[in-house]
Amino acid sequence: MGDMGMTTPSLSFWEGRRVLVTGHTGFKGSWLSCWLNQLKAEIYGYSLAPDADPNLYECLALSYAGEKLGDLRDQDQISEYTKTVRPEFVFHLAAQPLVRRSYRDPIETFSTNVMGTANLLQALRDIDSLKAILVVTSDKAYDNIADSGEYKTGRFSETDPLGGADPYSASKSAQEIVTRSFSKSYFHEKEVPVATARAGNVIGGGDWSEDRLITDILRAAEEGTPVRLRHPTATRPWQHVLEPLAGYLLYVEALAAGKTRDTALNFGPSQSYKVVEVVEKILALCPKNSGWVLEKSKEPESQTLELDPTRALSILGWKTRLTIDEAVSMVVKWYRNQREYDGAATTTLKQIHTYQDILKRP
Repeated sequence: MGDMGMTTPSLSFWEGRRVLVTGHTGFKGSWLSCWLNQLKAEIYGYSLAPDADPNLYECLALSYAGEKLGDLRDQDQISEYTKTVRPEFVFHLAAQPLVRRSYRDPIETFSTNVMGTANLLQALRDIDSLKAILVVTSDKAYDNIADSGEYKTGRFSETDPLGGADPYSASKSAQEIVTRSFSKSYFHEKEVPVATARAGNVIGGGDWSEDRLITDILRAAEEGTPVRLRHPTATRPWQHVLEPLAGYLLYVEALAAGKTRDTALNFGPSQSYKVVEVVEKILALCPKNSGWVLEKSKEPESQTLELDPTRALSILGWKTRLTIDEAVSMVVKWYRNQREYDGAATTTLKQIHTYQDILKRP
């Protein structure tokens, strides 16, 4: 297990292991691939081409053992690729990840997030090398009753009902149900553990896709224009991207070693913050900024979202290690270093090393 009482992903576990990462060209997928690279895993990627320019995937220019730019909605293609790769471990991150885009294109969102997951799991049924599968869903997979008038006190824990009003949230809860069904129907008899990870909102360097808070803030600060906020008082479980990724790695280690039978875990901070609080923390670190303004939004989003991460702590020894101020500072530093000094690849590696050192602290 982890080298330090299961709190640090283990080099001895991952070295030389065949790992398939779907969505490896995305923001989280790029950070995860970079970390797995550090852990000397044999990484295979399957994903659409990155849709942002610039993007972290191209900036990192990692060398993969193999990769394919493909669509999970293409059953034959993913099936053929998994047979070629014969992975031992799978991290399924490929998704349509944006709430606003889900309102514009619900069918794309459902076909990618739900059928894409079904296609992947179907393709993995015949792979005899498999040792564990982790499907990354979302904290938005929970039925957030607070929005329907009845206020839900407290935070979401793994046993709370799944649901979702907007197409993105609904697609993520449906993804959970599809995963559970495949697990019980096919993988259970093969003794291959299949689990889902529900993470809170992540921030980190290199997230240039549309509708991303940090990028919007830094861009606005540079241009001397105010940041436009649609839901400034909405609370979210903000965390640095490396926090849940550490959780995913530890979770798969524990599943493979038979240390847990839990089929879903939350990965989030014990405290949520309002959008405006995070924005003001970032603006304070930007030498020139023009504050923020309210932008009217037709698409409703949940106002309160908090996760209960105590299960991940008791099973994996996992918890968020960075305060919100430390997380924000790391992100702003990443963009500054990437632009002025080291470039994206070196900056990302340095931050992974720094974070690994933090994990080793008692």
